[in-house]
Amino acid sequence: MHVFYRTCLRAGAALASISLLAGCGLFSDTEAGGQKKISVGTTSEPTTLDPAAAWDSSWELYRNVFQTLLSFPTGSTAPQPDAAQSCEFADAASKTYVCVLKPGLVFSNGEKLDAAAVKHSIDRIRLIDVPNGPSGLLNSLGSVELVGDRTVKFHLKVADATFPFILATPAASLVPPGEYPRNSLRDDGRVVGSGPYVLRSYSKGKKAELAGNETYDGYAKRQNDSLTIRYFTDSAAMVSALREKEIQATYRGLDANEVVELQRKKPENEDLRLIETVGTDIRYLVFNARDTNAGKLPVRQAVAQLVDRGELVSKVYQGTAEPLYSMVPKGIVGHTTEFFDHYGDPNVAKARKILADGGVETPVRLDLWYTDRYGSTTALEFKELKRQLEASGLFKVKVTGKPEAEFLKGYKSGSYPVFGRGWIPDFPDPDNYVAPFVGENNVLATPYVNDEITKELLPASRRESDRGAVAKDFQRVQEIVAEEVRLLPLWQGKLYIAVSEEMGGGERAFDPQSIMQMWELYRKASW
Repeated sequence: MHVFYRTCLRAGAALASISLLAGCGLFSDTEAGGQKKISVGTTSEPTTLDPAAAWDSSWELYRNVFQTLLSFPTGSTAPQPDAAQSCEFADAASKTYVCVLKPGLVFSNGEKLDAAAVKHSIDRIRLIDVPNGPSGLLNSLGSVELVGDRTVKFHLKVADATFPFILATPAASLVPPGEYPRNSLRDDGRVVGSGPYVLRSYSKGKKAELAGNETYDGYAKRQNDSLTIRYFTDSAAMVSALREKEIQATYRGLDANEVVELQRKKPENEDLRLIETVGTDIRYLVFNARDTNAGKLPVRQAVAQLVDRGELVSKVYQGTAEPLYSMVPKGIVGHTTEFFDHYGDPNVAKARKILADGGVETPVRLDLWYTDRYGSTTALEFKELKRQLEASGLFKVKVTGKPEAEFLKGYKSGSYPVFGRGWIPDFPDPDNYVAPFVGENNVLATPYVNDEITKELLPASRRESDRGAVAKDFQRVQEIVAEEVRLLPLWQGKLYIAVSEEMGGGERAFDPQSIMQMWELYRKASW
């Protein structure tokens, strides 16, 4: 998901449940008829309710109230039909993609979900073209053609085998033409879709009330009739609400300290469970090649030779993340350990030789910048990076943190020599861990021109509809990245949710994009 906004896409991850202590609890809030109500807490609140405007954490809500042509059911690593009956490339060049809708689909307001509604939904994203919005995901799309009432043909400007993955993201949420203007965003605070739930009410900063959509026709099998999503600005308050039984699950926002606390056998954890999944969100450093020092290859390679990822993860993240040695993380096709293969264990003597052979005088002065967007642990992470580099005697490091809005202005203007960013993919494919960061106009505002990557490897991989067959291309990409060190992968996250022991379905609740599938949650019948 877009790095500027989203906080935490995971692919094909096996979920492991960690039971803290068995127990049971009581809940006082009920629905009409005595049914116990489910409340879920998160720190990931929507920035907008119109999917044409969001490339961020808003996707968490969208997945539950809107439908897409394709989606990622639990356990899938490739897009599967949702509103579509079938989708496939109509040519060997991966330039024409055809989807046939299921018959009789309707939105929750009774309006037809037909081919015209699909074309309207996709076209308006590009027409409105919100800055930093989802239109950037549709750059390869040329036009949308209607073939009768149920068939949509997407004509791509270039070969793009990742296009089905894009259609499976909440960016491509389907909306009724009668409710969503073609040329402008909807601003009345209401939502109409065709997903598993309808949005019954929404209170910004507080909660969203979801009720089951009885007209939904898709892959999701809803295990509950309704639920409440509560939004928290503070993760500690969210955990407190869980312990007080005000909510029954969390799905975004637990920090490392809270995870460690929940893993301990303490009385307050007796009726809670922690569910862990291997994540595909990553953290990395970006080097600005226009900077006097960061622009020198020996300097970047020396940093790569010195950073101790294992110590960083152990000291700062307490085992809630794991070292990452390529921009493509574990669980995604094309993952390698190229940075480890290339540099091995941290070694001061090797780093010193790299700098000496390159004619670089030491200590090298480096300015490292970070944002507060990812929580308080980021400051500790950069403090540790500074310690590691300076302990070598080869670097003199200054670290500066900024609020996200101010930080964005700084790196977009090219002011930062070295800075940290995080990335949660839009879809589980190696392309999404490479393409956004390379080229003259990448999302990092630090031009990274490498013709082999942008003119050979990426175009070749996008002509291959079998995504399992692109590993060789992306392995070569990782070799180049490790040699040039314009990007330095640091760690790969793990994702945790905490639930009451009375809740079931938590192990199935994350799709490969790490978006919470609320329909999987249910209360266990008895204890």
